[in-house]
Amino acid sequence: MPAGRPPLPAARPARSGRLPVLVAVLVLLGAALGWQARSSAGDLHGARVLHFGLASRLLHRTLPATAVIPPGPAVPGGRPLLVFLHGKGPDGQDSNLTDELFAGLARLGARAPVVVFPNGGEDSYWHDRGSGAWGAYVVREVIPDAIRRLGADPRRVAIGGISMGGFGALDLARLHPGRFCAVGGHSAALWTRAADTAPGAFDGPGDFARHDLIAAARRGDPYRGVPVWLDAGTQDPFRAADTQLAGALRRRGAAVSFHVWPGGHEGSYWRRHVGSYLDFYARAFDRCG
Repeated sequence: MPAGRPPLPAARPARSGRLPVLVAVLVLLGAALGWQARSSAGDLHGARVLHFGLASRLLHRTLPATAVIPPGPAVPGGRPLLVFLHGKGPDGQDSNLTDELFAGLARLGARAPVVVFPNGGEDSYWHDRGSGAWGAYVVREVIPDAIRRLGADPRRVAIGGISMGGFGALDLARLHPGRFCAVGGHSAALWTRAADTAPGAFDGPGDFARHDLIAAARRGDPYRGVPVWLDAGTQDPFRAADTQLAGALRRRGAAVSFHVWPGGHEGSYWRRHVGSYLDFYARAFDRCG
């Protein structure tokens, strides 16, 4: 208990007073330990956080999604839309709601996009496969829903993601050239051979070959001049493959920015650089649409 804080009240045996005393104890414990709760529609750096369900006909289920509306007045024509895909694991749609994200959006002011975080299951890797049409779900359901729900500008849409989501963003931008103003792969989960892929990432060698981003880049610029961002930490296991993709794209004349910074494949690395990610998308939106 910090110095100067009054002691917690003792619970009384009388039944009529037990619940109020318990509430008081929990409140004081929360204050003493520094607990902080975020509501489902909280206000962080002036932003609004929305949680909702998206009924997918393609996947035959309702999936959770989260959206962030930056602070500030409405923008004529609507703010741009950033679709941000999460990494491997459950409940990923909330995994990137960090203080650094909200601070970065507030700093951008009127240039800040609205951001939608769909749920891609634990290990869909965001592509159409045996478990469902996860890629089509993003393009044909998530994006139209976000544009309607958030009042976003349909001409200015970018896609990015972390790890599994970085692969998914790069793959979807490749399959839908001209749909996005920019694409970002942040510590993108990439492999050079089907035999090296993580369990569950692909349905087999044929599925991997259909979504082999490095092989596609060696054949030509699959993004057709759309700005591409790639980054990885010095200790990231995907650094080598990400470096190969960046090199293949550059040799084909693609507009790619590639960064290697200290760190590993971990949340602290992404939090340190989310402001740079947002700056990249904002610059692309300025030139797009």
